[in-house]
Amino acid sequence: MKSSPSLFLRAVALIPIFASAVAFANPAAGSASGPTPEAALRLLLEGNQRFIQGTVRHPHQTAERRKETSAGQAPFAVVLTCADSRLSPEIVFDQGLGDLFVVRNAGNLLSDHVIGSIEYAVEHLHAPLIVVMGHTRCGAVAAAVAGGEAGGHVQSIVDSLAFVVAAARARGGDTADQAEQINARMSADALAASDPVLAKAVAAGKLKVVGARYNLATGVVEWLP
Repeated sequence: MKSSPSLFLRAVALIPIFASAVAFANPAAGSASGPTPEAALRLLLEGNQRFIQGTVRHPHQTAERRKETSAGQAPFAVVLTCADSRLSPEIVFDQGLGDLFVVRNAGNLLSDHVIGSIEYAVEHLHAPLIVVMGHTRCGAVAAAVAGGEAGGHVQSIVDSLAFVVAAARARGGDTADQAEQINARMSADALAASDPVLAKAVAAGKLKVVGARYNLATGVVEWLP
């Protein structure tokens, strides 16, 4: 499904400057060692299973880990998700400090700033996996489906989701349910095709981009085809 150029296709000119400055200031950043994309995804699958079953380990949450990561970071996955208070990637995937590079906003939307942040994590921190994760009963999607004037800057979120809602209505069925899935899939596809950084990493087999949806009631992360 074709994505909106205004949200997905423009690059951030200042990101290389920012990334270089951070890498220079942080000598521990930028290590190429780490899991494969498949191994990274498996870590998230296993962590979510522990969360669902109530057998969480709370890894990497010690004082020692805090000291270790103060010198640099090497997250094994990037998670773009909603700002909803009921959804925290480190909790639902049972991970800890330095494990996940998380980018959050209402509706898990793409923008130049978001894409630039993700590019930094992939190019300079060598994260091998990107997960775009929506969730059930998303308020941003519900507002877009309802239409009308949302008021204030919330309207910009509704406007950004208008294309997704239109696609969901064309597909039929529950519009909000379809829109939640379509939104995550479209963003994942757009990131995988995003030049100049992410598409190159995907083509080289160094990066995998997947879509997902978190169920607020069950805690299950559904991996979208």
